[in-house]
Formats: sequence, C-alpha cells, structure tokens
Amino acid sequence: MMPPKAAPHPSWRGDLALALIAALALVAVSALSGFRELTDAGGDNDSLLRLVEVRDMLAGQGWFDLHQYRMGLEGGFVMHWSRLVDAPLAAIILSASALTGSMALAEAIAQVLWPALLFGLTMFFLIRAARSFGGDSAVLPAVIVGGAALYYLGVFSTGALDHHNVQLTLTMASLSLLLEAPARRWAALASGLCAALTLAVGMETAPHVATIGVCMSLLFVVDPGGERRIARDFGLGFAGVSALVFVTTISPSAWGQPQCDAFSTVQFVVAALAGCGLAVVVSLNASGGTASRRLMSLGLLAIVLGGVLVALFPQCLAAPYANLDPRLKELWLDHIDEAQSLFTLMTNDPALAVARYVTPLMAIVLMALRLWRGPWRRQDSLVGALLVMAFLVSAWQVRGSTFAITFAVIPLSAWIATWRERARISPSRGVSLRMAAVWLVSVNAVWTNAATATSAAFEANNGAVKDASMDSSCHAKASFVALARQPDTTVLAIANLGSPILAYSGHRVLAGLYHRNIAGNLLSLDAFLGSADQARTMVADHHVGLVALCRGSAETKLLAAEASQGFLAALVAGSVPDWLEPVAETRGEPIELYRVRQSG
Repeated sequence: MMPPKAAPHPSWRGDLALALIAALALVAVSALSGFRELTDAGGDNDSLLRLVEVRDMLAGQGWFDLHQYRMGLEGGFVMHWSRLVDAPLAAIILSASALTGSMALAEAIAQVLWPALLFGLTMFFLIRAARSFGGDSAVLPAVIVGGAALYYLGVFSTGALDHHNVQLTLTMASLSLLLEAPARRWAALASGLCAALTLAVGMETAPHVATIGVCMSLLFVVDPGGERRIARDFGLGFAGVSALVFVTTISPSAWGQPQCDAFSTVQFVVAALAGCGLAVVVSLNASGGTASRRLMSLGLLAIVLGGVLVALFPQCLAAPYANLDPRLKELWLDHIDEAQSLFTLMTNDPALAVARYVTPLMAIVLMALRLWRGPWRRQDSLVGALLVMAFLVSAWQVRGSTFAITFAVIPLSAWIATWRERARISPSRGVSLRMAAVWLVSVNAVWTNAATATSAAFEANNGAVKDASMDSSCHAKASFVALARQPDTTVLAIANLGSPILAYSGHRVLAGLYHRNIAGNLLSLDAFLGSADQARTMVADHHVGLVALCRGSAETKLLAAEASQGFLAALVAGSVPDWLEPVAETRGEPIELYRVRQSG
C-alpha cells in the first residue's frame, strides 16, 4: 500500500480569495450606509487635500510641482507628499471618467475603490503573515480579528485617500514577504521594494523600515547560511527602488535640496548606502567567518551611515517639529488628535487609550512569553521587533497605533489557533470558555466598542449629548454649498476648514493643517487673535474677500478662549465689525459667512 501523499502547501490563491471577500464585505458595509463618507469626510482633511492635489495634477499642474497654490500666502507653499499616491488615484479617475463621462462620478468611484483595494491587499499580506507565523490554523483568526481591526481603524473607509493606508499596506507587505523569503527566492527582493516605497510615500514609516533593516542584519549575524541571500536581495531591492523613486519623483533641479520631512536626497543617500552596504557586507567571503566578525562589519556600516547623516544632513537629526513656531505648536499641533501621546490620552481620553493600546500590549506580552519559554524563531524576531517599534511610535503619537494594532493581529491569531487546537484535542466546557474568552479579548473592535459605549455613557450622564441633526463641526459637504456659490476669493477661516474649502469650492484659504504652511497659519492666527482693526488690515493686505465662521468647531472655541477680546471671539459673540457684511443665507448655518465690504 502506497503511503498517502503529503498535503500541498496552501496556495496563495486561497488567501487572495479570502482577502477579496473581506474587501467586498467592506464595500458592502459602506454601501449599506449610503457611502456617507462621500458627503461627510468626518474631519479627514488630508484625504480632501489629496483629492485636491490629484485634481490639480489632472488639470495640468506639473508632475514635479507639489505647490498647493490655493492655500497659504499668495503663491502657496510646497507640500511634502509624494506623487506615488497621486498617480494611481489619477489613473482610476481618468479611467472611470472615460467610462462614465462624469468627473464627479469618477472621483466617487476612486474614493470607494482605492481604499477597498488597499484593504484587500493589506488583508492578503496579513493572512499570509499569520500563516507563516502561526500555521494554517491561524488563518481564520487572522481573517476575523484582522478584518475587524482594519475596519475599525478607519484608514480604509470610503474616501480615505490619505497616504497612511498606503504605508500600512506596503509595510505589511514587506513583513509578510520577509516571513516567506526562506521558501520563495524572489520574496526578499520584493520586500525591499515595498520597504523603499513605504519610506518614499512618507517619513512616518522610517522607524519601521529601520527596524526591518536591523532585523535583517542581525538575522544574518546569527544564521549567515540561511540569511545571506535574503539580506542581500532585500538590500538590493531597497537601494534600487529608492534610486528609481528619487529620479522619477524628484525634479533634477531639487536633487541637491535636502528635505527632512519628505523623500529627497537625504533619504536617497541613506537608503542607497544602507541597501548597497548590506548587500556588499553579506556577500563578502570575509563576512562569513565568525559571528563577531559579521557583527563588526555591520557595525562599521552603521557608523558610516551615522557619519553621513551627521556630516551632511545634521538638520534631520532634530525632532520632526523642532522648527515649528511655538504658537503653532501650542494652538495647533498640541490639539491634533492623532498627534497625542499615550500619556496624554490616558489623562484626557482613557477610552481612546483602551481602544488603541490594549491589543498591541497583549500581543507584546504573548511575544515576551514566547521568548521566555522558547524556542525563539526567525518569525518571532521579525514580528516581535516590528510590533515593539510600532508600539513605541504609538506611545509618542497615537497615529502609530494603526501599525501596532495591525501587527498585533499576527501573534493574537496564533494564540487563538493554539486554543482552537486545545479545544479540538481536549474538548471540555472549561477549555471552550477559555477559547471564547481568547477570541473576544483578541478582537480590537470589542475593546473599541466597549470604550466608545463607556465614553458615550459618561458624556450622557454629564449632559454632553451632541445634536446629531446639526453639522456643528462643519465636516459635511452640504455645509459648504453656500460658500461654493460665492465668487471665488481668498477666505479667512480656521485651519480645520482649509482643506474642505479647497475640496468643495474654488476659493483659496490662508490656513490649513500642514506644518509647511507656517506663514499662512500664523497670519490666520494673528488675524483671529488680534483686534478687529488688526484683522481688517491683514484682510486688506492679503485680498481676503470672505470670512468663514464655524461656531461649533473645537478650534474656534479654543482660539476664542485664548483671546477673549480678539476678533474671532467678538465674531462668535455676535459683534460684527462694520467692514464685514453678513451673508444672509448663512445666518444660523454651521458655517456663517461674512463678506468683506469693498468700501472698507
């Protein structure tokens, strides 16, 4: 009797099918709500400005020209975003408009399709990573726990055109491919490609990319025979794609201009040296000797990289917002939700802290137990290092928890798989209850909903129930209809209204939530916090035609409280200076408009 054949390794097609089903479910959930995000961005200023940027490019603005001409002082300012995100969005819009004959419908299709595609890709790589880490039995938990986590994070919601979802997809892809690299020769090269792309899209992922590079180096030190090819291919892919991105997205005239907050000669030089240096070190016969010799070679490479940074780009060693004006830091940056630290959240919003940090902490504990009990595996090094780094980044700014929550799905799925196996082998009521508990605590959505319900109950007990019928924060597209009907001009408004005004009208604005728009933001602050006479002078000097007031915005309340005798506070109180004329149709609306009298 012939022995049974070994079961074939599960095909990637099955995992892709699961990811596709998850993406279709995401679209279906959005459809059931009527795709409400298309008419209410919920304060997602970055996605709205990304749409504006794509529109400008389609209207003829140059590929290398990243100016946002309709925001800030006359002439605008240069954005720090990458065309790597604009290009696929523009392609979708152009294709959809050719098929439908409507640019508005084409934009709506892109706003639905793009996040769904990224969600599906992220799910695919998350499933593959869970399979590599925890075996086939971890796949079902990864689909359920991962799908719920990504959905509630909101970065893949309809209309989410910001680059953070792209970065999450690429970083997850880089990790997943490295986990499969020992069995698939091309995977390491592709992983380096993804690492380079996620860095090119935005500097937020620099810590994650650096962590991956350090892991590859140390794995080579420990196991040169198994890791030499992987480290070499990763380094070559990382350096090669970085060079390609540099020459295709950076204007030749700007090649000598270092930028610390966007992909430029700084990141290119470091990436080229790091990638090529890693490939050279692991390829040299001399580096294949003792572990100490390999470690010394890689240490010399690290010293060279550090020396290049210190000698050529010392300005990039400072804190990301070190050069931000103190007033902007106090009245803007310190109040951005996604820029809050874990310690600030624990004091001001403990419910959000629970929703964002519990499952990553649980996953870190699970990884620590793996390290304690052994044996420690290659997969544990990669997943554990990225998880810890993501948590540290999230402790600094809550936006980093998007990565921490996603990486946490991998060890949590393996944990669930272990208890499912125990329940199968030794079925009992006690084991089943423990398995159910493990399922529940691993689902980030459970913690999110519990925290939200607790917070809502607390607010209700304190009489802080919001009127859902009014767009008090001025997020809905409908609130900007009256503004869009006014002749195009420059609008003086709070920073939170900057991107929506550009997206929903043809006006230009002075303020916007972007750290490079220093002059425009400071001018807006000076106008609102100063006297009405001072505001009148600034309005005249910068050809402002309209003043927009959103009474319900937290930013308006903050600025009015900061200068109780200032122009904005007086406007909120109903004191309208004689050089302004109220636009009658907007009285009592979420956004009230005041026209600057020409005679004044």
